[in-house]
Amino acid sequence: MQFGIFTVGDVTTDPTNGTTPTENERIKATVAIASKAEEVGLDVFATGEHHNPPFAAPANPPVLLAYLAAQTEKIVLSTSTTLITTNDPVRLAEDYAYLQHLADGRMDLMLGRGNTGPVYPWFGKDIRQGVELAVENYALLRKLWDEDVVNWKGNFRTPLQGFTSTPRPLDGVAPFVWHGSIRTPEIAEQAAYYGDGFFHNNIFWPISHTKQMVALYRRRFEHYGHGAADQAIVGLGGQVFMAKNSQDAVRQFRPYFDSAPVYGHGPTLEDFTEQTPLTVGSPQQVIDRYATMRDHVGDYQRQLFLMDHAGLPLGTVLDQIEMLGSEVVPVLRKEFATGRPAHVPDAPTHANRVAAKGGSTDSTVYAAADDVTGASPTH
Repeated sequence: MQFGIFTVGDVTTDPTNGTTPTENERIKATVAIASKAEEVGLDVFATGEHHNPPFAAPANPPVLLAYLAAQTEKIVLSTSTTLITTNDPVRLAEDYAYLQHLADGRMDLMLGRGNTGPVYPWFGKDIRQGVELAVENYALLRKLWDEDVVNWKGNFRTPLQGFTSTPRPLDGVAPFVWHGSIRTPEIAEQAAYYGDGFFHNNIFWPISHTKQMVALYRRRFEHYGHGAADQAIVGLGGQVFMAKNSQDAVRQFRPYFDSAPVYGHGPTLEDFTEQTPLTVGSPQQVIDRYATMRDHVGDYQRQLFLMDHAGLPLGTVLDQIEMLGSEVVPVLRKEFATGRPAHVPDAPTHANRVAAKGGSTDSTVYAAADDVTGASPTH
């Protein structure tokens, strides 16, 4: 079971003092947050992709993740999400394979359609074709990673003839892909068809909806012959804010909740915490709440928490991560390990996927001759 954090990189005014971070401050804070996540023993750090204010999340996540790969040693670097609809699959294949090499395999990615409607026309796409774009673009991305020489024709980009995406995947194993969706059955179906992971970022939804989406994915995963339904690879989102006692947690977090662009001015904090995974309270209350998640979705592989949103200052976020890593996650690891069937797989990593394949292979494609020097390959 992997535990980690994800960020959407929002640049939001702190309602308690009226200060708003600059883009530079928010970007540097993201680096500090990722480093803190590794320091306290978390398994995953994931970043969103945005192309507009009020976000300082990277427009090209591999830029940030490559930098973090050089700053860290163990933590898995991921996305939450990479936009499969508006990015060119050729660039995705190249950029994430390059990141895979730089990070020595310590990465994966989550693909999604995003939640910003105007991003489609910004990149010459039609939001009404969002699902079709996700299906076709991912089919091409897989083909680019799986095949050394690609001939392809589709509806949304120019054809490819004799094309080789470089660099080739590290050790002959493509990056692992999670398909992220909140409400779209077609994306759960897509994840199941390929035998990929399904990430339900359920931060705005009741557990009954999450249960339905995960159950659909599990059924279809088994239907396509990838294993039993309970062997499907599932991840969930979550949100927490903690203090030593619940009264202090609620008092401290309420002004941020009430003013947050994503959920402020709507349901009360009490209603929202009752209806969604947002948990505001003591570390023990967070443990109690999240230990029950597998009662609804079965044993799963990845739990990510959103912790740096709504204008919370960096110092507070780092304190929250410290509590998560020292007081909450160690207990949840034991809870989730208890009674977990032996046939349920661990979260995919580059190392265990290479081992399952039978070991590392050099996937470099050597040209017949170098166009610049005329030299022939040595392999």
